[in-house]
Amino acid sequence: MRKSVLILCCAIVACAADAPRASSAEVRPRIRAVTAFIEIDPGNYTERIQEAQKFLATAKDALNKAGFDGAGGRITTQPFPQYTRGMKTADAVRFIGKLREAAPKEGFNIASAMLHDSDDPAAASLLIEILSKVNVTANLITADEQGIHWNAIRQAAKVIKQLSQRSPHGDANFNFGAIAMMKPYGPYYPGSYHIGKGRAFAIAMEGAEVVGDVFRQYRDPVEAEKHLSDVLNTYAKQVESVAIQLAKTTGWTYEGIDATPAPLGDRSIATAIEHFLGAPFGSVGTETASGIITRSVQSTAVKHTGYSGIMIPIMEDNVLARRWSEGTFTLDSILAYSAVCAGGVDTLPLPGDVSEEQIARILGD
Repeated sequence: MRKSVLILCCAIVACAADAPRASSAEVRPRIRAVTAFIEIDPGNYTERIQEAQKFLATAKDALNKAGFDGAGGRITTQPFPQYTRGMKTADAVRFIGKLREAAPKEGFNIASAMLHDSDDPAAASLLIEILSKVNVTANLITADEQGIHWNAIRQAAKVIKQLSQRSPHGDANFNFGAIAMMKPYGPYYPGSYHIGKGRAFAIAMEGAEVVGDVFRQYRDPVEAEKHLSDVLNTYAKQVESVAIQLAKTTGWTYEGIDATPAPLGDRSIATAIEHFLGAPFGSVGTETASGIITRSVQSTAVKHTGYSGIMIPIMEDNVLARRWSEGTFTLDSILAYSAVCAGGVDTLPLPGDVSEEQIARILGD
């Protein structure tokens, strides 16, 4: 049996009604995470991480009291090549391990190996060593407003292929993202990064069930988009009011909300879309539903950050995984949906004998 490789590639792309049926109860979004952005060096990392942990505990308490469950803490540093510069590979891996040990309960992201196509590709090689040994997340930027980073794409393909061979079942690839058109301060992992001075935060919402609740009631595209926009806007503004107050009381800078209705397990975006379609995910109309969700998220009257669209993480959504195995959608389908959403190719299973060149072509597309 061949081993599978997992790709995490997220790209932002500029991108007669049924009678409504009342919901039996309010469906509120959860908070997937509050992400704290810090700037560290080998001499101050313990203090900076402790400051972030204190802030994250305060943020979780405030959001939970406001009626939003979840709000687990995450920490993102500046790009790791900045604080591992001059270290030998073994020393750099050991230092990243110390960062992980200092934040055992929080998610931990060491940001981007390459921000620009002219950056030293040695950082990508170092990242392979780090991710194969330490449970942190990281990314590599493959496109921005200046164009596609073709060298970075080749390096990302190398990382993906190597991690598939150097971690059980290729699972380290869940901690790596090849990201495109992503701005700093996204709260979702592994595409999170920043290049500032730290003491900033962003909030990731989790609302696949909110989408499902609206699509269960409204299947006319115009009505569905109107109601979904209204609901997401209401909740996003409530979250932002908490965030603004947090910024005032803590001195941390609020960088925005990613209201992407991210799925997880049985809280499925595929199920939500199937309510709209009345058919399996991947059927005709899936792209329409993807566009409705993306426009609704982007219409929220809050400070936006991150993806702000729709995610289609095949192996993190139980129904998506089932539909993939049933063949109701394909890689080409996902690329088409990405034309109207932010999802890109996310946790896609590939055969273990896929080549670096083939992976690079997928990333390029």
